[in-house]
Amino acid sequence: MNDSSVVFAIFVVFAGAAVLATLALYARQAMIVAYIVVGIVLGPSGLGVVEDAHWIDEIAKIGIMFLLYLLGLNMVPAQLIQMLREATLVTLGSSVMFFIAATGAAWALGFGLQDALVIGAAMMFSSTIIGLKLLPTTALHHQHMGQVMISVLLLQDLLAILVLLVLQGYGAPGGGVAAGVRELLALPVLIGIAYMFEHYVLEPLLIRFDQIHEYMFLLVIAWCLSIAQLAHVMGLSHEIGAFIAGVALAACPASMFIADSLRPLRDFFLILFFFSLGAGLDLSLLRSTLAPAAALAALAMVLKPWVFRQLFLRSRETLKLATEAGVRLGQVSEFSLLVAVLAMDVGALSRQASYVVQLATVLTFVVSSYIIVMWYPTPIAVRDNLRQD
Repeated sequence: MNDSSVVFAIFVVFAGAAVLATLALYARQAMIVAYIVVGIVLGPSGLGVVEDAHWIDEIAKIGIMFLLYLLGLNMVPAQLIQMLREATLVTLGSSVMFFIAATGAAWALGFGLQDALVIGAAMMFSSTIIGLKLLPTTALHHQHMGQVMISVLLLQDLLAILVLLVLQGYGAPGGGVAAGVRELLALPVLIGIAYMFEHYVLEPLLIRFDQIHEYMFLLVIAWCLSIAQLAHVMGLSHEIGAFIAGVALAACPASMFIADSLRPLRDFFLILFFFSLGAGLDLSLLRSTLAPAAALAALAMVLKPWVFRQLFLRSRETLKLATEAGVRLGQVSEFSLLVAVLAMDVGALSRQASYVVQLATVLTFVVSSYIIVMWYPTPIAVRDNLRQD
């Protein structure tokens, strides 16, 4: 691909995403839907404006690394312990129920046992992007609702990391148990190296030059990519390495500044990721995947709010909070998209099953965003009395 075609493809991705994101906001939808749709429309299976999305997919994986890096930065060990005590019952209980229900539904829809199990794993999680982006900032930072949702979503994200780790072991040379054992041995070694280097080298440098923001920005990006590459060398994934790099740095006084600085960079690459995801969908499979995807999406949209509501009530939350939090968590996650793509890449999930998960996820994004915006306070609510920033 020559330079001019690279520039043209980047122009197409971001200009198209900007137009559809504008329409999405007018329609009270999450912008992530727009990024996927523009990939479908302009990708190889659509209008073919971008004929080769593979190079975009490679670059876009950096966005997933930064997503996990920032997730790790929010997991200060002391807060993580407190969070585990408060949200374990709701998170684990709901995940088990969703896994069983989605696996059974996939089996009933005609998928094989392995496909059904991976589909069940992918459907366990709720969307961090929709859950938190559609929550008013005042509720996110100053109310119990924000604390409850953050706790559940972060624990779900940890479970998603474990699922990705298992899938990576499946796809490693030798696969199965042997690969899993190698990963279990490599993981604590990587964690130890990351914590030692962060404590004795990285943190002193950040404290010493904390007034030079350009240097801090450079250093923390280098840190993320270095640990990610070290993880890859040790047989783990770049994404797992980025997550560990973030957790190791979470207790640093500069972690919040780092997180704020990296969000625009993360969003840049995530737009490319979701575009490449849409561009990779084969529209010729739409007829065979739409019905099972709609069935799985309907199951998630009905089951998740009810299960969360019951579990929150058992945790002695109020009926109002339990009901609202259940609705806000009543969709499938962007991590489900990542699980579906990785599982297909390593041969753990068939191509058709992967597309079903991806389409079901997008359908729940659309419906859930609409319900939340219509009935609960959000920054983009339709009614003035529900619009809260």
